Order: sequence, then structure tokens, then C-alpha cells
Amino acid sequence: MTQETPAQETPARGPLGQDGVAPLPEWDAPQIDRTKAHPARIYDYLLGGKDNFDVDRDAAELALAAMPELRAMARANRAFLGRAVRHLAQAGITQFLDIGTGIPGPGNTGEVARAVHPEARVVYVDYDPIVSAHSRALLSAADPALSAVVQADVREPKTILDSGAVHAVLDFDRPIAVLMVAVLHFVSDAEDAHALTAQFVDALAPGSALVVSHASEGHEAGKFGAAREGWNNATSRLVLRDRDEVEAFFAGTELLEPGVTIIPAWRPDHELSAEDLALDYGHAGVGIKR
Repeated sequence: MTQETPAQETPARGPLGQDGVAPLPEWDAPQIDRTKAHPARIYDYLLGGKDNFDVDRDAAELALAAMPELRAMARANRAFLGRAVRHLAQAGITQFLDIGTGIPGPGNTGEVARAVHPEARVVYVDYDPIVSAHSRALLSAADPALSAVVQADVREPKTILDSGAVHAVLDFDRPIAVLMVAVLHFVSDAEDAHALTAQFVDALAPGSALVVSHASEGHEAGKFGAAREGWNNATSRLVLRDRDEVEAFFAGTELLEPGVTIIPAWRPDHELSAEDLALDYGHAGVGIKR
């Protein structure tokens, strides 16, 4: 697990192209282990991105062979992030702590939040140096008072919660939305994902929000279990948890309707199809700390 590095106001220097985005397949930075897949880069590949290595593509293809629905699940998860952030911004929350942010793309947290509140404050946290570099490139022209990037691990809540870079942007005396979208299923039972999440909730002011999405078994038993082999050579293994276990993450909060549900069914912005309803290999919810 990597430790926090200070947030930077400019994109990381190195092999960034004219558009400010690193051509990752040719990037051989010494801090990046190209022998292991990374969950953020696997996710990027599933979403159709180009910011991944052969090892990530191989891992994703191994998982897709067992579960072709993974691409649709990745899209559904990204859409949930947008709906949750938009709802919370419209409800008046203007501060967002996005943990396990993944490689930024269209519809990222800041883009959605600032469409509602132009002065929304966002901190992106991830432990992958590639994600940090891309996030800093994305924020190269952003107001440093409103945005920061912190390289840290969700498994180390104190590192994040005590970070000067985090506190320079976010005011913990006011409501903050903590986003843990598709990240807690990379925390093992031995590492106690529920206790880690509780530390973040405990640090928040009343009126704050917790947003979680998480992989689950789904209607076809064993299918996602087989797909998990794609993460066997990744920096983090995939852990499936059922609906009750996902709901337990929201201890200390009041769940918004419709509670914890399959990911496409959380406040959908379109009428759900049979294909949407079949994407029950994950659960999601939003809770408000009272």
C-alpha cells in the first residue's frame, strides 16, 4: 500500500502528451509495477478506455470470458456515480471526497458536481500513481482551493483523514459526500472493510453522505466467482459481498430511498429494461449521516 504524497497544482511531469494525458502503454515509470494488473486500469479497459497495460487487458479478458456482462456492469456503475453525485449536489452538498477514484473520464465527480455548483470542492484519492498522474493532469487548470489529488489507500483511513491536502480543500465541519464507488470490494474481510468505512463516517459532520457500490454474487451463482480469477494477479483481489453486507456499510447513516438496491435501480434516469434488471451483480446505496 502506498502512502500519501502531497497534492500538486500541476500535472505530474513525465510522458504526458499534448492533451495532458499520459500514453500509458509506453509509460514505464519506475514506481509502476507492470507485472501486475491494477483494478483501476482493468476498470478503464472495461469502460473502453486506453489507459491500461497488456497485463490489465489480459486480466479483464480473463474475467470477461467468464462474465461478458462485466462491461455493462462497469457502465452501470459509472452511471450510478453520476446520479448519486448529481442528487447530492442538488440537495446542497458542495464537498466531495472521492476515494478509489479510478482513472478520470467523462462524467467524473468534479464535472458532475460543478454542473450543479461551480464552486464545488473535490478531493480525488487513489493509491495508483497512474491514477494520480491523470487526476493531476485533469486538474492542471483547476483552482487549487477547490481541487486536490492525494495518493493514498482506502485501507489507511487515518492517512486520508489527517492529510493536509485534504483539509486544505474540504471543511470537515460542513457536510461532505464520501464516495466509495467500486472500491470496497477490493478490501478483504481480514482488513475489515466495515470498520474502515465506519472511520470515515465517524469523521463526518451531520448532513454528510456516504455513497457505496459493491460487487455481489448476482442471480447466476458462481458466475462472478469465476470472473474473479481476472483479479488473481492484480494488486488487489475482488471480494463479493451480499446485499446485507453492503447495507452494513451504512451503519450510522440513514439510507435514502430506494435503500440498497442493484446498481441500475438506484434512482434510475430511464425506465429499466430486462437487461438492466439482469445486471444484479452489484449493489449500491446512499446514506446520510444525521
